Amino acid sequence: MDRRIIVVIREDLRLHDHPALYQASQDGTVIPLYILDDETSQFPIGEAKKWWLHQNLASFQSSLQSIGGKLWIDKGKVDEVLPRWVKRTNASAVYWNRVYDPAVYDKDRALAHSLSSQGIDVQTFEGALLLPPWTIKKDDDTPYKVYSAFYKALRKEDIPRPVPSLKHVKIADIEEEGLSLKDLGLVPSIPWYDVMESIWDPGEEAAVKRFHAFIKKSLQHYAEGRDYPSEGHHSTLSPYLALGVISVRGMFHTLLKLEHKPVEPFIKQLIWREFSYSVLSHFPQSPSRPLHEKFNHFQWDKDAGQWKRWTEGKTGYPIVDAGMRELWATGFMHNRVRMIAASFLTKHLLLPWQRGAEWFLQTLIDADLANNSMGWQWVAGSGFDSSPYFRIFNPTLQSGKFDEDGSYIRMWVPELTGLPDKYIHNPSSAPKDVLTKANITLGEDYPYPIVDHKAARERALERFNDIKQHSK
Repeated sequence: MDRRIIVVIREDLRLHDHPALYQASQDGTVIPLYILDDETSQFPIGEAKKWWLHQNLASFQSSLQSIGGKLWIDKGKVDEVLPRWVKRTNASAVYWNRVYDPAVYDKDRALAHSLSSQGIDVQTFEGALLLPPWTIKKDDDTPYKVYSAFYKALRKEDIPRPVPSLKHVKIADIEEEGLSLKDLGLVPSIPWYDVMESIWDPGEEAAVKRFHAFIKKSLQHYAEGRDYPSEGHHSTLSPYLALGVISVRGMFHTLLKLEHKPVEPFIKQLIWREFSYSVLSHFPQSPSRPLHEKFNHFQWDKDAGQWKRWTEGKTGYPIVDAGMRELWATGFMHNRVRMIAASFLTKHLLLPWQRGAEWFLQTLIDADLANNSMGWQWVAGSGFDSSPYFRIFNPTLQSGKFDEDGSYIRMWVPELTGLPDKYIHNPSSAPKDVLTKANITLGEDYPYPIVDHKAARERALERFNDIKQHSK
């Protein structure tokens, strides 16, 4: 008898280590179904990630076809669309890899219960993480709030090996056609994505190729070099992880086999990702509310036009502006620069971290709710194991330290190209003749700093002192 299994495709656009698809292919005939649901989550898919999703869905379609498969497509709320597909296709089972966005996860649990009560076999799998986010807990069964302890605990665990790549899949014989990929409307009508298109290669093959290139060229320099944006020793794998185009378990076990490479610094970053998901799972309010309650009383400033200057990369602080312009052009920003730009928004401009987090979700192709929330709360000082609020990055010093010769700034803030290295981190400090020689008129070609660092730092510390009483 034909056992038809719908495999709900989520953030797992790959054939290697796809537990739900692999198990379904062992158990019966398969109906791989992608449902674009931009309604269930509190945080809909951002415009940049939609473009990236389209590219990787197209690649995944081709990969499935190459092994005899097919991808069906639909859109709408999963808990409404999926039951219709079960009924129309006479499927007897539904498999999926779990998604940990709190709203999606809760709806999935309710949907699984509903389908099970109707006699449908529902099976869920771990396809996004090394271990499910509820696995690592303290002896008293409470979640970790300190990364170092979480890391040590996870490293003692046996990480399951990835399941093999699918070489063939038997597709169920059904009449349902579904939608085309184009019907999802993921690609904007105005082609603002030309730079992204020129630097990001979608698909599993490209992801694996990038991973091995990183191992060969940059892994040995990663521990020291990852903080320097122009040196290229960061992995740039996060966009592929965000859509499950590459397997984190596959990456982890590949790294463990490298006997003569310094793998632990990069593994620690993978485990920071796990920690972020643990926090999101146990504290589902973390994308929108401070994890330290005293920060509920923090007095943020009203926007005086500074938000627009920050998003456009026109703050007068070159390292911040370079990062924001890189983000807008490429859908990506170097991690060290992300921290500097986020710190500037929350501590120099005193604008809410939630607003910055939403902007990143809109503009990053590697937008990931757990990582993004964790990063912004870390910088703002309101999260677990955070940077202390009173640690306020001096963007000029950070720039001089991590982009000493100004290569990164010159790439993304070309109007400053003619400045000598000595002044490129702080153009307002340059003598008039130096500015003239570089064809720069401050306030016209490049803005004056929108805030003074020293005054902004003192103001931020005053606000922090105002909420100290709430921690007593």
